Amino acid sequence: MSSIIDGVDQRTNLAGTNRLELLLFRLGTAQLYGINVFKVREAIACPALTKLPQSHPNIKGMASIRGQTVSIVDLSQSIGRRPIQDMAESFVILAEYNRSVQGFLVTSVERIINISWSDVLPPPAASGASSYLTAITKFEDKLVQIIDVEQVLAEVMGIQADVSSELVNNYSEHNQEIRQHILVVDDSSVARNQIKRTLEQIGLEITLAKNGKEALDMLKAWKANGEDIYEKIALMISDIEMPEMDGYTLTSEVRNDPAMKSLPILLHTSMSGTFNQALVSKVGADKFIPKFSADELAAAVQSMLK
Repeated sequence: MSSIIDGVDQRTNLAGTNRLELLLFRLGTAQLYGINVFKVREAIACPALTKLPQSHPNIKGMASIRGQTVSIVDLSQSIGRRPIQDMAESFVILAEYNRSVQGFLVTSVERIINISWSDVLPPPAASGASSYLTAITKFEDKLVQIIDVEQVLAEVMGIQADVSSELVNNYSEHNQEIRQHILVVDDSSVARNQIKRTLEQIGLEITLAKNGKEALDMLKAWKANGEDIYEKIALMISDIEMPEMDGYTLTSEVRNDPAMKSLPILLHTSMSGTFNQALVSKVGADKFIPKFSADELAAAVQSMLK
């Protein structure tokens, strides 16, 4: 099964074109789910698992994969559906999120599809299992649901969003009379709240947008109202993977507009890989950091604002 994602490194040319490739999988029903191929290392038959006492109930166990110990998370149970029972017939998608490798237990792995981010839409109003969705799309007239993996991991692993007192004090000492305004763009509600909480600790005001299109519409509306973008906001922090318009395309659109082309932009993403650094220069962003370290984010923002 791992062969279906062989050559993933060759697909990096998709980034920056507002397109993505999704690995489709199922969780015991006919419903299709998707995960961005960029985050996937491989898909394998479920290996032998070692159950750890007092671990989170959504963690099926630990597995040794290519010399690395990996937590295996039951993705079905994590989004409020029935736990996966037949381990022998199940698969594990190894993915890299937020600086670490996790295994997501699924019942089947289907295929890879290539689509435009403009065809990926925000999910309907959150309720029940849909509260774990970050986006939806269609493929061959079938609905594909994209799970908010960051929310799943925050609940299972926990994420620290407290900034060290040293950074808080350092910023307060140098910015006592300045209340700077930051535009934060991320399709994950968990990620938006983590970033908001982090930056508010160092005295910043935050405006939130759910995707690149919403953020660009905000910027254009401010410009149309006669507001100076550089006085309105001091910095934009954007995720890369987002429905309707990704972070690379958003950055390119900003850079191509004379009224906002010099706006400082920090790309902040759970995606990993050296291609991100190259694309920062390609699309014109100022900096890239992976999610999620509260101190690293706060320090990067402080540095850019200076």
